[in-house]
Amino acid sequence: MTTTSSPLTQDELKAMVGQAALRYIAPGDIVGVGTGSTVNKFIDALATMKDQVRAAVSSSEASTARLQAIGIPVLDANAVEQLSVYVDGADEIDGHGYMIKGGGAALTREKIVAALAQRFVCIADESKRVATLGQFPLPVEVIPMAAQQIARRFAALGGQATLRLKDGQPLVTDNGQHILDVHGLRITDPLAFESAVNQWPGVVTVGVFAHQKASVCLLGTASGVETLTY
Repeated sequence: MTTTSSPLTQDELKAMVGQAALRYIAPGDIVGVGTGSTVNKFIDALATMKDQVRAAVSSSEASTARLQAIGIPVLDANAVEQLSVYVDGADEIDGHGYMIKGGGAALTREKIVAALAQRFVCIADESKRVATLGQFPLPVEVIPMAAQQIARRFAALGGQATLRLKDGQPLVTDNGQHILDVHGLRITDPLAFESAVNQWPGVVTVGVFAHQKASVCLLGTASGVETLTY
């Protein structure tokens, strides 16, 4: 009698890529750590080698608390000149390693920490792989007084921007700002798009990661971890 194994759950895929990311951590490293449910699996895996990790630089208060809970000291980004690796998830990733990030509202700090790192290791399940960015609503962190002006600029590009709410009120980021989620975009030139939107007054960070793209993506698939390099 033959048995067939059940397909892996999304949670199991996240755990699998979180574990796979450990091979990019060298003893004595200060590790850049992102934010989100997949990164939480990476932090859980990191606990197994915490004595080899000198410290971490974290992209959110939530990740900082989780790292401290497993005994890894967390440094301020200003205290570090360079990181060898930054590990984070993505809401979408294309064939060039360009990503949309910010579903967890930590995009600004994620981009700051990513910019310190020599290598960005993206960990994701295969549902995040896309041909063209934009199906996932694009998060944009904005200064509140500019939100409607920025929404009108996206409307001129064919996008519909909505203010992200939490418990019926505008969500406030770790940086004290608001987030617009923009639907209906098709981002065919992520580098140019990121550069352009960065110039709009009131934009803190646009959730396109093209200038800080992934170097490697560990993609959780039904047949195991697929390693993509860019």
